[in-house]
Amino acid sequence: MHHHAYLWTGPKARFDQEALRRPPHPEPPPPGSRPELIQRYREVASEFPVSDLPPLETAYWLIKPRSLVRGTWPDPDAAAAWLGEQLGAYQSRFMSEAHRDGHHLSALVDSATERLASGSDSSYGFYLERPIYLSLALVTCAPNRARPNLRCPLDS
Repeated sequence: MHHHAYLWTGPKARFDQEALRRPPHPEPPPPGSRPELIQRYREVASEFPVSDLPPLETAYWLIKPRSLVRGTWPDPDAAAAWLGEQLGAYQSRFMSEAHRDGHHLSALVDSATERLASGSDSSYGFYLERPIYLSLALVTCAPNRARPNLRCPLDS
């Protein structure tokens, strides 16, 4: 088992494009469906796997482009240390004063370590100034407990 790190920052309005943050339904619309429904399905089916937007379900980061992986570690402590570094780098930009608190951030790193050690994923999101959104995720791989059928991006 190992852990992949993902980071995304961008406009909150783009983050809110939920249709592009969820995988397409496994079955396409049936023949005779409204043309706009078919077009929307095609758009989501082609864009979801290649979009850099954070997926609604953390495990689906694994099907995103390999280039989005920010780091890979076999050890949960090392993966959580990456999270701590990112939290520290963005700490002064968090909109919420409570999120800037060092004890709070340390608790998030400790929680991530525990979750990763148990085989679970960790995902965090923060509003930054202007409104920009920061998404950080640590995804357990080979296999992922939530989605064991998803392949490791390093295998592709």
